[in-house]
Amino acid sequence: MTENTSAITGYHAHVYYGATTKAEAEVLRAGIAAHFETVLGRWHDKPVGPHPHWSYQIAFETEIFSRLVPWLALNRQGLNILLHPETGDAIADHSTHAMWLGESVELNLDSLR
Repeated sequence: MTENTSAITGYHAHVYYGATTKAEAEVLRAGIAAHFETVLGRWHDKPVGPHPHWSYQIAFETEIFSRLVPWLALNRQGLNILLHPETGDAIADHSTHAMWLGESVELNLDSLR
């Protein structure tokens, strides 16, 4: 077991949505922008990389994890969110180290190889 968290340089959250839930994703995104210092990624209205659903990314610093993640849990608009650390190992970050808000989905990890 690795207990050294110093390898974590930040976090990504990937908000999954679809054609019928994009409005909810917009509400969530506006709330994030209003309350937190993050980098909000582009809208991907198609599966991209390992993500099997439409999505956008939220990149954030380790210092706001304890505020942002509980806020996402309570305000996620029923959307599923993949949350993972950035350690430099993309496959482990998206699988072994991954956390989910809502239901988990199978990722296309081959796209990260």
